[in-house]
Amino acid sequence: MDGTRTVLDIKEYSDSEVQKNRVLTLEEWQEKWVTGKTIFHQEQGHQLLKKHLDAFLKGESGLKVFFPLCGKAVEMKWFADRGHSVVGVEISELGIREFFTEQNLSYSEEPIIEIPGAKVFKSSSGNISLYCCNIFDLPRTNIGKFDRIWDRGALVAVNPGDRKRYVDIMLSLTRKGFHYLLAVLSYDPTKHAGPPFFVSDAEVKRLFDSVCNIRCLEKVDALEERHKSWGIDYLVETLYLFTEK
Repeated sequence: MDGTRTVLDIKEYSDSEVQKNRVLTLEEWQEKWVTGKTIFHQEQGHQLLKKHLDAFLKGESGLKVFFPLCGKAVEMKWFADRGHSVVGVEISELGIREFFTEQNLSYSEEPIIEIPGAKVFKSSSGNISLYCCNIFDLPRTNIGKFDRIWDRGALVAVNPGDRKRYVDIMLSLTRKGFHYLLAVLSYDPTKHAGPPFFVSDAEVKRLFDSVCNIRCLEKVDALEERHKSWGIDYLVETLYLFTEK
C-alpha cells in the first residue's frame, strides 16, 4: 500500500451544525470583489460541469438557464454561445461588469423597478441578463421560470441559517421537467469556518428530497495547494443532479 486514500475512503464529517450560526453580510461579499479575494472564481470554468454537460442539457436547445450567485462565471457565456438564454443574480456590481468586460460583451443596464437601488445588466445580444441584487429579493421581480439551474458556489456560499429559504426560492423558479445541477463541498468544518460552507449528503437530502429525485453524479478530490491555508487536509466536491419527482 502506498498510503494514499481515495475520495471514497474519506468519511464525511458527521456534525453539520458546527457552522450553523456563521453569517457573512452582503457588504463582506462585496468587499471580496473590491479587494480581489475571489479565489472561488474559476477562469477555465467548472470541469465537472463540462464532463456532465450532456446529462444536464439532455440535448435540448433554447433552454432558459439560471445561475444563482453567478459572480463572473465563464460558463454563462458557454451556455449563451450554445443558444440558451442565461439569467444570473449577483450582489457585486463589480463582478457583473468584470464578466461582460472579460468576455468582450457589450451590455446595457437598467433599474429593477421592483427593487429600489437594484439593476439588471443585459448583453446586447439579449441572451444574458444579470440581476444585481440580493437573491432573497428576487421573487419580487418578474424573472420567470427556468429549465436548468447551475448551482456552483451558491448553496455553499449562502449563510447556513438561510439555506431552506434559499432552496425554496430556487425550486419556485423551476419549470416542469427541470434539471438542477448542484456542486457542494465536504471538509472538516471544525478546521475551516467557511465560506465556502460544508454541506453534507444528509443536508442535501433534507433540503431537496421532498421535491426532487436526487442523483449523485460524481465525488472528486478537490483539495489544491491553496486550500491548505484553510487548515484542512481533505476537500471533496460532490456533484448532484436533481430532477422533478
